[in-house]
Amino acid sequence: MDRRFFVADEGGKRLDVFLNEQLEEFTRSRIKKLIEDGNVFVDNAPVKKAGAEIKTGDEVSIVIPDVAEYTAQPENIPIDIVYQDTDFAVVNKPQGMTVHVGNGNTQGTLVNALLYALDSLSGIGGVLRPGIVHRIDKDTTGLLVVAKNDKAHVSLAAQIAEKSCRRTYYALLEGNLKEERGRVVTDIGRCPTDRLKMAVLPTGKGKVAITDFQVIARFGEECTLCRFDLQTGRTHQIRVHAKHLGHPVVGDPVYGYKKQKWNVNGQLLHAKKLELSHPTSGARMSFNAPLPPVFEEILTKLCRQYGVDKTAIELSIE
Repeated sequence: MDRRFFVADEGGKRLDVFLNEQLEEFTRSRIKKLIEDGNVFVDNAPVKKAGAEIKTGDEVSIVIPDVAEYTAQPENIPIDIVYQDTDFAVVNKPQGMTVHVGNGNTQGTLVNALLYALDSLSGIGGVLRPGIVHRIDKDTTGLLVVAKNDKAHVSLAAQIAEKSCRRTYYALLEGNLKEERGRVVTDIGRCPTDRLKMAVLPTGKGKVAITDFQVIARFGEECTLCRFDLQTGRTHQIRVHAKHLGHPVVGDPVYGYKKQKWNVNGQLLHAKKLELSHPTSGARMSFNAPLPPVFEEILTKLCRQYGVDKTAIELSIE
């Protein structure tokens, strides 16, 4: 069981809206059920109405019951383990694989594969997320780090929180992004009209999200290859910020164009480089994963069509 505490810095909000802003990983329907089940307290008094209004200074706590319906089970699923030692592993996740069980996904996840492939995983993430320090989206490819013991988990999670763990992504964007480089700083939170999506929100209405970007190559007015460096780690951050720039990620089924030219099964977004300090020795380490075949294939076609030197692109990509 997990209990979390928050203090309202402004009044007049519905209780469910306030909690949804604090717990962006939860849907509003789940929060509503937790409220109705008596798991939410305002100044230590249980409140069972989702529409109850909170006041400035109210202490709001929510009890999140342990998930006991199912636990992750080992499955013999081939995965690309880029590196591992006694403390952690780095995995190159394929497109279409969910990171951990939940929301009806009980099989075929990265966690199922890790439980089979590795000799140990940290327990801090609980029975559903053993070893998972951070996530990437189901249809995003590339590197993520997995903790093999709790001490390593604490160290790696702290590096991500302190931004000393560097994560570099590459994405193919729709259209011609005019700026050569820049930084996007917005608030990101649940979309007010579609709770399954994230969105850029007015300042103070979500959590601050910071993404640096740099153009690597342009393909006329059709596409732009872009590098993204995460300074924060909000849900769907790069995808939401790409849309905010007016150039969504090619193939993105949620934030992209409805009509797609390329026959891809998800967004062309790849977590290519990961830098971190070893949890035990402190040594700085760097890992790299090549672009997946479908990404490479489309880049090759674009380079031929627009006369762009692909070798120069490869040299520009770390």
